[in-house]
Amino acid sequence: MLQRLFIWVEIPVSDMARAKVFYERVLGVEMHAMPVGDSEYAFFPVQEQTNGGALVKGPNHKPSADGVTVYLYGGPDLGVILSRVAEAGGQVVMPKTFAGDHAGYLGMFIDSEGNRIGLQHL
Repeated sequence: MLQRLFIWVEIPVSDMARAKVFYERVLGVEMHAMPVGDSEYAFFPVQEQTNGGALVKGPNHKPSADGVTVYLYGGPDLGVILSRVAEAGGQVVMPKTFAGDHAGYLGMFIDSEGNRIGLQHL
């Protein structure tokens, strides 16, 4: 059995400024941006360093709604986050939905860059 499956997530973007504003609005956070090599990063603020991620604009990062779906923590009521998506430039594709006692609540949206992102609250 693995001790941990995920330690880092990179969400590809084509317009860093637009994507950064989108996620800051939707999640209610402030993200720190900086260049790393030939890419641009904007980091999600997290308490646990081995459970983090960033928005990334670079030659090896292409936004897509057809790839892997990343689920972000939806907070105590992911409906609050979903309610901010459209105004921030995205589209809700799955409203807050109860998925059972083991999965809790799920939701899903297309972000400002075209990525499909999930939300979950257990």
